Amino acid sequence: MFGHFDPVLLMLVFGFMGIGWLVSRRLKNVFAEYSLIPLLNGMSGKAVAEKMLRDHGIYDVKVISVEGELTDHYNPAEKTVNLSSDVYEGKSISSAAVAAHECGHAVQHATAYRWLKLRTRIIPIVNFSTNMLNIVYGAMFFLAFAAHIYNQALLAIIVLQAVITLFPLITLPVEIDASQRALVWLNSSNITPGEDHEKATTALRWAALTYIVAALASLTTLLYYIMRYMNNNRN
Repeated sequence: MFGHFDPVLLMLVFGFMGIGWLVSRRLKNVFAEYSLIPLLNGMSGKAVAEKMLRDHGIYDVKVISVEGELTDHYNPAEKTVNLSSDVYEGKSISSAAVAAHECGHAVQHATAYRWLKLRTRIIPIVNFSTNMLNIVYGAMFFLAFAAHIYNQALLAIIVLQAVITLFPLITLPVEIDASQRALVWLNSSNITPGEDHEKATTALRWAALTYIVAALASLTTLLYYIMRYMNNNRN
């Protein structure tokens, strides 16, 4: 009954992979374009981040530079806002948007934002599930002709994939909220006035879209294995 779903779901899985690549490429192009537009006040990403933290009464978080491109992130364990060198030293709209977004996570941490707390708590479980999923995938290669064991492996994949899918789903509100906090502050502090603020908004919306695509792709993968398991049990 469900066998005809397999090709469609496979197309969706690969389709989301393609969409994810296109969105990621567009995101890089947007940030590259806006990195050429300087802020009117000449502030660097580091200065923007430090000001946002101070304005929110946060003094125990450090702003540091890290290597790589688009490697910016907030580390709640070490209480550091990690900015790639281009963002850390940059004085552009892109730098301001990224720096403010990562500080948005610091504000979430300081205010005990529930979705950030939940995401932090499930990271060890997700990492364990990911490692186990790789083991099961490897085992399935040798169990391809053992139908009963093969179905058990599929069931294990469904459980593990369900746990893994929680992460991008929980990440969505975390990232969207951080961007909203960033944009509100960028506007109220007059860091990105007028057209600059519209560009900062566009950049962060494209960033949010990458998380939406990732969540949909993970859900589609989970649905594919559920349908495959149901189909095997009916045959």
